[in-house]
Amino acid sequence: MSRAFRHPGLWSRRSKRLALLTFAVVAFISALAQLPGWSLADLRAFDYLSTIDTPSPPADSPIIVAIDEPSLAEINAQWPWPRELHARLIESLRKAGAAAIGLDIIFAEPSNPASDAALAKALGPDVVLAGDESMIVTPQADQLLRTTPLPAFTEAGAVTGIASIALGGDGVFRDLPHYADGFAMSLARVAGRKAVSPDGLLQSFGPSRSYPTVSYYQALDPENMLPKDTFKGRVVIVGLSLQNAPAINSGGADAFATSYTVHTGRLVPGAEIQATIFDNLTAGAAIRQAGTPLAIAAIALAALLSALFVRRATRWETAALSLFATLLIGFLSFMLVREANLFISPVGPTLALLFVAIGQTAFDYAEERRQRREIVRAFSQYLSPALVERLARDPSQLKLGGERRTLSILFCDVRGFTTIAEALKDDPEQLTTLINRLLTPLSDIVLKHGGTIDKYIGDCLMAFWNAPLDDGEHARHAVAAALDMLDAMATLNAELRAEAESAGTPYHRLRIGIGINTGDCVVGNMGSSQRFDYSVLGDAVNLASRLEGASKTYGVPLLLGERTAELADEHFAVLELDRITVKGRTAAAPVFTAVRSLPDAAKATHARFIADKYAGRLTADDATFDALAEASPVLAPYYETIRAAQFAGGA
Repeated sequence: MSRAFRHPGLWSRRSKRLALLTFAVVAFISALAQLPGWSLADLRAFDYLSTIDTPSPPADSPIIVAIDEPSLAEINAQWPWPRELHARLIESLRKAGAAAIGLDIIFAEPSNPASDAALAKALGPDVVLAGDESMIVTPQADQLLRTTPLPAFTEAGAVTGIASIALGGDGVFRDLPHYADGFAMSLARVAGRKAVSPDGLLQSFGPSRSYPTVSYYQALDPENMLPKDTFKGRVVIVGLSLQNAPAINSGGADAFATSYTVHTGRLVPGAEIQATIFDNLTAGAAIRQAGTPLAIAAIALAALLSALFVRRATRWETAALSLFATLLIGFLSFMLVREANLFISPVGPTLALLFVAIGQTAFDYAEERRQRREIVRAFSQYLSPALVERLARDPSQLKLGGERRTLSILFCDVRGFTTIAEALKDDPEQLTTLINRLLTPLSDIVLKHGGTIDKYIGDCLMAFWNAPLDDGEHARHAVAAALDMLDAMATLNAELRAEAESAGTPYHRLRIGIGINTGDCVVGNMGSSQRFDYSVLGDAVNLASRLEGASKTYGVPLLLGERTAELADEHFAVLELDRITVKGRTAAAPVFTAVRSLPDAAKATHARFIADKYAGRLTADDATFDALAEASPVLAPYYETIRAAQFAGGA
């Protein structure tokens, strides 16, 4: 918006409206945030924020022994592999110094007895076997089923760890499993690592294969196939990790979407997910999600920040500030995730900030449109359409209530109107038509030259220039309008004469007198609270009115005040006529008239004529009177008036 609303009354209304808007936005966004679908937007924001800088797994993170394509090819056995093979792997890893071994494979059903016996023999308290827990929902009841390894395996000392994970509504794994005997939690206990409570959102450490990974067949013979001490003191997780696991849109074997999937579109193997859970629990990397009170507080703070931006006005800067604040909210949310392991969703605060800014902008736009309509309605009767449009586009150019400005004021009155009114006393409709035909072209000329029509006083028109819009050439425009008004009178009188002759009715010739003065005035809306006019007050106005009345004394249709003459002299032939003392003023002031052009010689002769007049050197038979009347016929009545005054002994 282009305008700052600073009027005290409007400011008060604006403050109340802004406060109500802010409260409504906070309440609306806070309520909306409780809907199930909203949480998906929050969690997607978490996906991006928690993976912006791609944190790496801790240095002592688990090593993945991958059941991958090379292993399937090398071992060349149908899956599931014989369990004595897993027994060999456990013994090999234990011999290589592994601190704990987790098999993300469920051995819930017996296989070949010899194979089962071989695996049981290899198991011990340093091994965690995966279990599963699932909810079976039927119309009759909900049944929780837990699948655990064969009793022979647990009796051999192996620890059971529930490897089940719960996916979000969008199929993405983010919430840490809450099992006290979860796979990663059990593995941490076996490894002697301290683990935090399994509560919060999962911090991802990159796409698949972000963890150190070796193939299953390599782990069977680490001395020959792997660097020395690869497994020494490390936690090892064994599980499926197929390189050709399908992408997210086609699913995969023991592979799931994580927060990092938003960047790659690919799933992460279950073994790596268990390793990620392990690091979240042991390294304290899990991220707490803000509760409802804190989330609402963040929304309220963002809304208040936006209200502060638009408290005084909404301009183009509002969009820039809103964009900056939006980026700031995202940055602060990211910093809380990274530095405080706390996730406060930026979605609610961002929407609250934008809703307040957009809502107040809409209010301001409506207010500006309303004000524009009021300005157009109020000034269309005073100003030209072009000026009304300029004022409506930029209302700041209008200072309501009154201000001091230098104006050029014009009064125009009909000479002998009383006589015409008396002649038409029996035909008031014709009199009304006549005065309207007179004032219409005169008003059009004022508006054409950028003037403001103050009022009509019967047959008198009052106008001024340089308000409400600035006009650096106000005196020139006022004089140009006056000369055009005089030309319009000649055209109108010709039309009236032709109409009278055609109708056989009396012809009433119209003559006008114009006075223009320039000076300091007070201009603004004046009147009462119920009705007011945009008008001017000041001594300069009174002098303009006196000049209009005095014009008939000098036989000229146009009289100018001294300051108007000075400002218009460059554009017209301005001639001094006399020094007079008008009614209501004590000091004599020079008065002038103006014509469009006059030869320099005639102007010089007139200047000598005025000097002789002031010096009392003029005589009634002075040839200068005739020479000047011939050079400027429009001023001939003036020269005759002065000659008559000299003949009578006046000056």
